[in-house]
Amino acid sequence: MTYYTGSGPYCYANSLAMVLGEDAPPPRVIEVLTGSPFGFELIGGTLPLFDPYGWDPDMGLGAAIALLGLRCERSAGGTPEEAEARLRAAAGRGPVLVGPVDMGLLLHQPGTPNADGADHFVAVLQVDDDGTVLFHDPQAHPYATLPIADFLAAWEAKAVAYIDTPYVMRADFVRERAVTIDDALRRSLPEARRWLAGRQDLPVPPGTLGGAAGVEALAAMAERGLDERTRGFLAWFAVRVGARRLDDAAHCLARLGLAEAAAIAAGQARAVGGLQHPLVRREDGVLAERLRLLAPNYERLRVALA
Repeated sequence: MTYYTGSGPYCYANSLAMVLGEDAPPPRVIEVLTGSPFGFELIGGTLPLFDPYGWDPDMGLGAAIALLGLRCERSAGGTPEEAEARLRAAAGRGPVLVGPVDMGLLLHQPGTPNADGADHFVAVLQVDDDGTVLFHDPQAHPYATLPIADFLAAWEAKAVAYIDTPYVMRADFVRERAVTIDDALRRSLPEARRWLAGRQDLPVPPGTLGGAAGVEALAAMAERGLDERTRGFLAWFAVRVGARRLDDAAHCLARLGLAEAAAIAAGQARAVGGLQHPLVRREDGVLAERLRLLAPNYERLRVALA
């Protein structure tokens, strides 16, 4: 099949690839290693995300880095002044993976500021003596700059729900062992199965539903008519990234020779991508019908991977 290549909201995978440089695997591989394609969650019963129940990007990055045979220094917290000092020192040694940051407070992006609490990740290159932060923003802004005070306001990430400590960054990446892409992907499969089974060891907001139950609940919401916030979130972010994650999972599973699992993931990618048109055209009955066809396939993928 023809796999997708193009733009999309892959901020942490792209940022990690930039920080790792020439040794980095493709962002599609990084994304799969984070575990993000292997599930669905309806956070608090209202916010739909095509990623596993209880998963978040910070957790996923840690998993991908370890699977690739790397280690790094993850640090967080402190005062704004302490965070600035950490960032200055680390950027003096090499690029720094910073995030989550509050995307709506990255003032180099058109339409900001806004207070939607969307998370984002960037690769910081240096902090100049005049207090200018130079960074690659994977949301289509290479060599972006911000005054350090503005960067710190976004980096505090007050409105990002899945962290409780500000100023998270990863720096000083070191390779501990040689790992091929195929080896890393194979080693990620047990965790992929755990995600698909629905992990119960992670805190989630009350009312959160995972897997088929979450998809069915979203279908019921569509039948009643989606509110504008949910429709916009799905149309501008969740469907796009969800379809791409599953397409990349299909590519990686096929690479390992797992034909049945790859075919199921490819079918899921097509199903999620097919939600975009009825979503935008407000054909909520069609949207609900397509969601219900998607719901059983997470368990099918788990069985195929087992």
